[in-house]
Amino acid sequence: MLRFAYAATSHVGLVRENNEDSGFAGPYLQLVADGVGGAAAGEVASATTAYVTSARAATRPDEDLRRLLASAVHESYTQLSAGVEQDPERDGMATTLTAVLTHDNRFAMAHIGDSRAYLMRDGRLTQLTSDHTFVQALIEEGRLSPEEIRSHPYRSVVLKSVNSEQPPEPDVFFLDLEEGDRLLLCSDGLSDLVPEARIAELLSQADRDAAVSALVEAALEEGGRDNVTCLVADVEDGPVLCGDGRLLGAMQDPYLVVDPGAVRA
Repeated sequence: MLRFAYAATSHVGLVRENNEDSGFAGPYLQLVADGVGGAAAGEVASATTAYVTSARAATRPDEDLRRLLASAVHESYTQLSAGVEQDPERDGMATTLTAVLTHDNRFAMAHIGDSRAYLMRDGRLTQLTSDHTFVQALIEEGRLSPEEIRSHPYRSVVLKSVNSEQPPEPDVFFLDLEEGDRLLLCSDGLSDLVPEARIAELLSQADRDAAVSALVEAALEEGGRDNVTCLVADVEDGPVLCGDGRLLGAMQDPYLVVDPGAVRA
């Protein structure tokens, strides 16, 4: 049975006072959720969305992978809306979500926002996700080059997210993964600061823990102006394992989840 062998960490960075990133790293689910910077209660949005997605993956493992991920994203929106009703100061809270789920040797991804997923296969790095950002839209329209992103004044503007105001529209699709593949899921605290060539170089280290540490350190060396979360997961074949995993960042605080009891089988 294909599953993930993984290493993961989340760092507050060198500028922010709190960590609005959340993550879950387990043998069957890898995810990163990044509370949208500048919005109220970003850590509540990311922790709630990460919790709902990981809980759904655990309680409904036999459900169609794409349907499960899509329903988890919409359930997260419902929870965020309820959270704003409970506390109007949370109005505007939002988060990205990039999640990869596997079951019965199939893999699916849900993605919304500007966190990223990369695939390293045979030494080659490929970006699996497309940023839902203003500058990415300009690139796709031919009005901006990738080299101009770093200096663009609106490079941080996210066009799509999981929020409390409107039903989300994530990209949900199957992935063609095989034994020996390596995934990197990360918040933009890495991808905004560290060039892709450097990411590929650091990710190519055989030791997953060393790769994760090197990636985070590279983001800090570039200024660490945002929270940075990195998950490195190798696709391997092995016996079925317990679906528990590591909680990262804001997800480690259960009080940040709007209503854990609302997520039921």
